[in-house]
Amino acid sequence: MSEKITRGSGNVFKDLGFDNPEEYQAKAELALQIIKIIEDRALTQKEAATLIGATQPDISKLKRGQLKGFTLDRLFSFLLRLNRNIQIRVTKARGKSGKLETVAA
Repeated sequence: MSEKITRGSGNVFKDLGFDNPEEYQAKAELALQIIKIIEDRALTQKEAATLIGATQPDISKLKRGQLKGFTLDRLFSFLLRLNRNIQIRVTKARGKSGKLETVAA
């Protein structure tokens, strides 16, 4: 039996045909960083919510990957409240259109 295997692009949202897959990927990566910090600090969802200016249900949604309603701006503000620096760099695209990517340190 021979099955065709397709290599992923590295962005599951692009592979699944989402509109604006780069934004979805960026949100997912930022949410992952937020959750890692919360877990590293052993904060309860309520403590984390108070610290970042959100609600406990917001933290629960982040943990479950439910990112609808979370803008990049809001996720950035959470990271700033968690004492993280954010760097945004704009460079010339190599192709016809640009891309959005996040790099966690």
